[in-house]
Amino acid sequence: MKLALYSGLIAAVIGLIAFTLSWNLFDVLNGPLPGYRVLLFPGNLTLTYIWHPLFSEEVNFWPKLTMLLFGQFTVVSVTVGCIAQASAWFKSRPD
Repeated sequence: MKLALYSGLIAAVIGLIAFTLSWNLFDVLNGPLPGYRVLLFPGNLTLTYIWHPLFSEEVNFWPKLTMLLFGQFTVVSVTVGCIAQASAWFKSRPD
């Protein structure tokens, strides 16, 4: 549980840094930051498949950033938690 929460927090911080750099360097790089889509993949999944059907695309900047980072945290935390539980289950199985 602790590992999953820390992983989610780290993913959210990395997502915030990647988003901020990409936002501020968009004109300099003539596009998004290289690796931006990979680093924010969990957050973009939630924006596309959870938040987008609930809200229109015309969401203001700060709420959209909050939804992205919340999705980033949630998806990574749940994924790491499931992997940790599966790993513990396989280790505890008798041979």
